[in-house]
Amino acid sequence: MKRRTYLKAMAAALPAAAMGAAAPPPIQLHCDLELDVKREKEMLTNYRNVFRPTISKQPGFVSLTLLKLRLERQGKAPAGCTYRLIISFRTEEERLTWTATPDHQKAWPTVENTLKGVKFIALLYDPVV
Repeated sequence: MKRRTYLKAMAAALPAAAMGAAAPPPIQLHCDLELDVKREKEMLTNYRNVFRPTISKQPGFVSLTLLKLRLERQGKAPAGCTYRLIISFRTEEERLTWTATPDHQKAWPTVENTLKGVKFIALLYDPVV
C-alpha cells in the first residue's frame, strides 16, 4: 500500500516534460540588418557587451545568433543587409514582453543606432514540428 502511494507522489512531482508533454518549439525572429559599414566595429562591440548579455537574462529567452553574410550562393540577399540577427524565445508573448522592458529600451538602440536606411527587416518564424 505504501509503495503505491509513494509512486503516485513521485509521479505527481515530475515535470510535465518528463511525463511526455513536450513544450512547443521556440519561435525565431530573423532580422536582416542594414549596417552603416563605418560603424561595424561599434555595432559588434555593443552587440557583444550590451545587447547579448541583456537579452540572455530575459524570461523565455532561448538563443541569440548574429550572422555575417559571406556570399550569395543562389538568389539575392536583402539589399544592403550584411548581417542577420536571429532571436529565439519560447513564445512570441515572451519576446513581446522583453521588447516592452526598460532593458530592451536601453540595449537595442546601442545596436540599432549603428544601422542605416530601413535599418532592418524582421521576419517571425514558427518551427514546423
